[in-house]
Amino acid sequence: MLFSQITLVVATAALLPACMSLRQEICRSEEQFAIHDSLYFGTAKPDGVVTGEEWNQFLGDVITPRFPQGLTVFRASGQWNMENGTMAREATYVVQIIHPNEERFEKNVRELVAAYKEQFQQESVLRVTARSCVSF
Repeated sequence: MLFSQITLVVATAALLPACMSLRQEICRSEEQFAIHDSLYFGTAKPDGVVTGEEWNQFLGDVITPRFPQGLTVFRASGQWNMENGTMAREATYVVQIIHPNEERFEKNVRELVAAYKEQFQQESVLRVTARSCVSF
């Protein structure tokens, strides 16, 4: 009985590195691993909407300084089913940022999300993060 338990532990330990390597991205030689963040900024706020001018100022003052290497912004229409069953719709800005998997970039994303929520009285900013292989 003890021998079979030891064998099971050793076999499991031997397989762990193989399982871990399956989770890592394997990029082609011309690619490099990066994080792809898509952030969805709704524009409805308690006293109206985030105007284009307000958005552009936020983009220039808060987002761009944290990601000066580049990003993509586009307008979208968002909708979701509210708790009371009604469909809410609002104009949305989507920001896509590709960055290294480093804590300083993670911190920058968290800071800009917090700044938007505070400045425009938002409950949330949707963030979708994906591991990607990129080439330039």
